[in-house]
Amino acid sequence: MKLLRNAVFAVVAIGLVLIAALFTYQYLNRGTDKSLMADSELGAPFNLIDHDGNPITEAAFKGKPTLVYFGFTRCPEVCPTTFYEMAGWFDTLGDKGKDLQAFFITVDPERDTPEIMKGFAEAFTDRATGITGDPEKVWNLLAAWHVYYKKIYDEDGDYTMDHTASVFLVDRNGRFKGTIAYGENTETAIAKLERLIQ
Repeated sequence: MKLLRNAVFAVVAIGLVLIAALFTYQYLNRGTDKSLMADSELGAPFNLIDHDGNPITEAAFKGKPTLVYFGFTRCPEVCPTTFYEMAGWFDTLGDKGKDLQAFFITVDPERDTPEIMKGFAEAFTDRATGITGDPEKVWNLLAAWHVYYKKIYDEDGDYTMDHTASVFLVDRNGRFKGTIAYGENTETAIAKLERLIQ
């Protein structure tokens, strides 16, 4: 019995050490920017349409630091709030963020036409480009980015969308560098963006 108890204590101790090491690693590397997922490749090749009706591919995400946001234009709160905050980030960064670009990929391609997405995005900022297109192609892209989305139907048969609310950060080489969470502190968000554009 004593041997078993000692073995259990040893396993627990090792587990605690590993957890402490992981949190220390995350802290020293400033959260998601250097997290275990950072520097991974997300996404996949795609052929969709931007909000001006022009073809757009994954090549648009390379060459400049990029924000990628997944949402929908009928979103009642999360998406408008995120776009309002995004416009504020651009204003705060000023010339420092002149190369920073943003893309708004719909999770509701059945209703979000290019025209609707353009009107929504430009109501907040002219720095974000909407992306939509064939629903199957959009859903394949969402899966490649590991984005959660789900239709939530109401009593009248209409629906809204539940979806991932974070803004994805992508470097000039098209590699994922972390996220800005919905409602994240502005100073923390700006610090992440400054590291992204360096």
